[in-house]
Amino acid sequence: VQLQAFGGGLVQAGGSLRLSCAASGHTFRGYVMGWFRQAPGKEREFVAAISWSGNRIYYEDSVKGRFTISRDNAENSSYLQMNSLKSEDTAVYYCAAGPRVGSFYPSPGRYDYWGQGTQVTVSS
Repeated sequence: VQLQAFGGGLVQAGGSLRLSCAASGHTFRGYVMGWFRQAPGKEREFVAAISWSGNRIYYEDSVKGRFTISRDNAENSSYLQMNSLKSEDTAVYYCAAGPRVGSFYPSPGRYDYWGQGTQVTVSS
């Protein structure tokens, strides 16, 4: 079972990036897919999550209106479109998946599988 996150890079403030997370080796039917980030010296924090059907979507307050999470179940993939990026969005971004997340979507411990992380750097 493997999650691979990619799409990070260096972007100027106000710019956009689209992160992708590809899952392989396992069927993620029914799983919640989430995105987290971790800046240097800080704890890993929740960014966004989406249910299997896509009818439940959650965002951390600071990214609401700027980030959009989506998924393609046929491709076993999730995506994070990030617009209007700010310097404080700089972090390593991780994708995650879990079958028993429920209402605990902001909690990293509820996710069973993690990608390796992709660096996002926003220059001001």
